[in-house]
Order: sequence, then C-alpha cells, then structure tokens
Amino acid sequence: MHIPEELILAKIYEIRGQKVMIDRDLAQLYGVPTKVLKQAVRRKLFRFPEDFMFEMSDTEFQFWRSQIVTSSKASRGLRYAPFCFTEQGVTMLSCVLNSDQAVKVNIQIIRIFVKMRNMIQQHQEILKDLEEIRNSVSSHDEQIELIFQYIQKLEAQKTEPRNKIGYKQEP
Repeated sequence: MHIPEELILAKIYEIRGQKVMIDRDLAQLYGVPTKVLKQAVRRKLFRFPEDFMFEMSDTEFQFWRSQIVTSSKASRGLRYAPFCFTEQGVTMLSCVLNSDQAVKVNIQIIRIFVKMRNMIQQHQEILKDLEEIRNSVSSHDEQIELIFQYIQKLEAQKTEPRNKIGYKQEP
C-alpha cells in the first residue's frame, strides 16, 4: 500500500514547537481504529517517553480543534485530546502495531520526516550563507558607494559629445 506524500504531509502538525502526527490520523493510515492504537500505546507506555509522544493539553486541544475541524462529521472521535507522536514516536509505533500495513506506512512516514529535516537543514544553511554575504558586503559600503559614483561619472560622460579620432578618408 502506497500513500501519497501529500496526504501524509497534510497530517503533520507543529505542536509545542515539534513536528508531530496525531493518533487519529496515524490510526487511519495504519488501517486500525483510533481506540485500538491508543490501547496498544497505553499497554506499552514505557516505550513512549515525552519526547516520543505526549497528550495535548486542554488549551492546545481546543485551539487545534478550532483550527483544524470545520464540520461536525469531522469532529467525530475528537472528544478527547489526542496523543501526539514525534518522529521517534511514530517509529516506536511500528514495534507496538505489528501489522504489515503499519510497518509499510511507518517506513513511508519516516522517509517523509527525514526529507523534511533535510529541507529545513538546507534552508538554514542558505540563510547562514546569505547572512555571511550580507556581513561581508556591509563592510564594503564605502567602496561600493565609490563604484557607483564612478559609474555615474561615466554615464554623464556618455552624453557629452566626443571629438572623433582617426583619419579622414578622402573620396
């Protein structure tokens, strides 16, 4: 079973400054009821420290519902604050849910998390390079200003008529 990347990306949220996926979305991707996923996690809770999984606070849950849920049909199953799984938590889920579909989907999700992390790292490197360029250019402000003054002088000279040089040819 292959799930389009866009579908998985749409189910990754930022909560508490971390990229996470919620239990309901993961259960849907794994093809199991949310209740079953939560029960499996609760049975093996020692595998999910807080940096792997956390439960939304009531405030976060209300805010998240107001931002995400738009219809009453979509709110079904959202009576309780969901579990939020970080990348490591999603990886640990494959140990808890042993179905073939869960393992295959998990591999796909982890690859997307890695891709996202690489893109963020590249973005940060580009920002760092731009900052270095800006800093090196700002130290040359006077020199750049002088170059612009020379260019303006050259432009002014273009408009002045010039004496022709060379030989005149007689017909």
